[in-house]
Formats: sequence, C-alpha cells, structure tokens
Amino acid sequence: MDNTPTTDTSAPATLGLLAGKVAFITGAGRGIGAAAARLFAREGARVLLAARTEAQLKAVTEEVRAGGGTAEYVLCDLADTADVRAAVDRAVDLYGRLDIAFNNGATIQTPGPMDQMPETDFDHVYAVNLKSVWLAMVTEVAAIRATAGTGAIVNNSSVGSLMGNPELPVYGAMKRAVNSLTESAAVTYGPEGIRVNAIAPGNTLTEMIRTWEAESPGLQERLTAHAPLRRAADPDEIAQAAAWLLSDRSSYVTGTVLRVDGGARA
Repeated sequence: MDNTPTTDTSAPATLGLLAGKVAFITGAGRGIGAAAARLFAREGARVLLAARTEAQLKAVTEEVRAGGGTAEYVLCDLADTADVRAAVDRAVDLYGRLDIAFNNGATIQTPGPMDQMPETDFDHVYAVNLKSVWLAMVTEVAAIRATAGTGAIVNNSSVGSLMGNPELPVYGAMKRAVNSLTESAAVTYGPEGIRVNAIAPGNTLTEMIRTWEAESPGLQERLTAHAPLRRAADPDEIAQAAAWLLSDRSSYVTGTVLRVDGGARA
C-alpha cells in the first residue's frame, strides 16, 4: 500500500495546517487540551472536545465558535470505558469521519515516594493515564480506518517519563508506558497509513503544574532552572507541537516521542 500523502497543488496557500480534518481531543476543558482545541480549530479542523467538566467544555467550545471555528463537546470520564468509546464514536456521529486525535487527558498524583501512595490512587492513575489512552487509540484507529482511511494520533506523555521520577513515580511510570504503546501502535498501524506519535512536554503553565507546586513548594523554580530556555512553556506551545505531528507536514514521522521541554533533557 502506498501511504504517501497526495498534494493538491490547486489548494489555496492560506489553508490551515489541519484544514478539512476532524479532530478529537481529550482533556479539552483546560490547559494544553483547551489550547489544542483553539489552535486546531484556527488551523481549519472541526473539533470534538472531551472532558469531565461541562462548564469548562462549554466555555472553550463557545470560544472556538466565536473565533469562527467548528466545535462540539462531549462529556467523558476517562476512567469509564464506555465513556471513552462513546466519546470517540461521537466524532463520527457528528462529523461523519475521524482524521486525527490528541489523547491529552490525564490525572495527577500526590507528589511523594511510591511506598506512600495508596493502592486506590495507583489504580486511578493507571485507569486515566494509561488504560484510557490504550482504549482511546483502539477506538480511534477503528474510526479512522472505517471513515478517513488514513490519519494520525498523538498521545500526550511527559518528560517525567524519560527518567527516574521520585516525586511522581506512578505518574512517570504510566507516561513511560504510554510511550511504549505509542511506538507499538506506530509499528502496528503504519502499514495502513495511520501514524502514531507522542509529545513529552516539560514544565508547562497548567493547573496541574500549579497543583504540584502547591504540594511541593519550589518545584516551579527547580524545573525552570533545569531548562536552558529558563522559563515554563505556555500551553499553546505544547499544542503547536501536537498540531504539527497531526498534520500532513509530518507525514514521514511516526513512532516518535517528541520532547517539548525547553531543552531540559538535552
């Protein structure tokens, strides 16, 4: 099968990076997910936002629409198997197809040594940060295969998955497993023309990092000091990397975990 993207030379040069694509985004009510929803829509995609909190989803959806974009939202608890499947299927119900997906949603853990983490907390982080990504990918691949035929998926990992992580050991472990799933999916579905990549953000100004800062004072300062750019990322900067990997401009990129960390792991 020839998976080389076709180039329409008659298309206007002003078309966005994701023009004509249908995008599904988890964790889209705030932070990186909300930034991705706004960016993907600006770049021409029709977007379906998924998260647990309706007020946040509604606000982002209305913002996208006010900017001239096309957006809908669906409530989705990533710890609920039926919710994840139904959310992906909703994209096809609404727009008739699925081209790209950004599996961004995640939950946090209380910082601290692994022996101090309750088993119930471990199970929850596993369900949201790993199992839901596997389930979403399986459902997304089926939807892409049945509609668009070819497409792209990006999973949101973390630079915390690339090293020992004594402050966030379970969070880091689940994200490292996401990297492995990403690579396996890329090898499995590449022959069909479905690319799968991950991004590994560093210190990013989201509610999650602010929560960690409150529980581990000085965290933000330590993270900034380790980044050669000497600052945290804006969520839009992370979304930009995801958009590129989901676009046809990265058509020969699959199976990679792209660090977006200001050089922290250089």
